[in-house]
This record gives sequence, structure tokens and C-alpha cells, in this order.
Amino acid sequence: MKGKDKFYTVRGYHMINAREDLLTASMEDYLEMIYRICKDDGYVRMNQLAKNLNVRTSSATKIVQKLKDLGMVYYQRYGIIQLTEEGIRVGKFLLNRHNIIEEFLKNIGTEDTRLKDTEMIEHGLSLSTLRNIFILNKFLLENPEIMAAFKKYRENFSEVSI
Repeated sequence: MKGKDKFYTVRGYHMINAREDLLTASMEDYLEMIYRICKDDGYVRMNQLAKNLNVRTSSATKIVQKLKDLGMVYYQRYGIIQLTEEGIRVGKFLLNRHNIIEEFLKNIGTEDTRLKDTEMIEHGLSLSTLRNIFILNKFLLENPEIMAAFKKYRENFSEVSI
């Protein structure tokens, strides 16, 4: 098998990506949430961040310190958290990625587990797949008759093969 045709376990793909990326999935989640809050308020406090992510403040502090070390945020102990220019750039991308995947799942009819599924999917997608999902979302938005036909097909689909 050629390099791109090789099969890896999920853990294997994570290890490959870890070598390429500085941010872990957890760090991405924190940065995305910091970006969401800072977009409106300009800053976030540690307890507010922890509450929004449903984690302990001590856990949030450890990750924010790592983000500070990577130059993504400004943070002083017991102070506010603000994004650097790089943090803004990456945070915006992470939120856009989240929204693209969430919209895709909405388009295919995922309701009860949409947020959970978005979180599970977003960290493992390549940029080319994300781009294709974005294009499909846009196509479906611009062609409501196709979206309506898909919804009708899905509603009438009775064969369960998975």
C-alpha cells in the first residue's frame, strides 16, 4: 500500500495528527469556547470558561496555561483571558469548523445527538473533507428542492440496514 492508502486505527491517526498539530482536541475545544465568549465580551474569566465547558476551574487553568505557552491567549493568574491575534485566527477557524459540521448534521436530519456528534466528528476531519461538507451545505441551501426531496426520501425510508 502507498502512504496515503495505508489503514491506521483511530489512535494511529490521532498520533499522526499529534505530530502535525500543536493543539490537542481538548485545547481546540477550549480555544473555540474562549473565542465564542470573547467575540461578544472581549475577554473571559476562568470560572466562566469552566462553567461553559462543564469542567473544574483547575482543569481549565491547566489548558489555558498551555494555550498561553503556545501564544494563543493572554492570561495572568486570577485575571481575565483574552485572545492573541493567532488565537483569534485559530478560534475563528474552530468555530467555523464546528458550525459547518453542525449544519451538515442538521441537513441530514440529526437532532437529538447533533451537538455530541459535532464534537465527536470535528477534531478528526481533514481540511479537504471539511471543505467538501461546506460545499455540500451550500449546495443544499441554494437548491431547496433537492433538500426537500432528501427529507421526503428520509421520511419514507423504512429499510434499516445498519
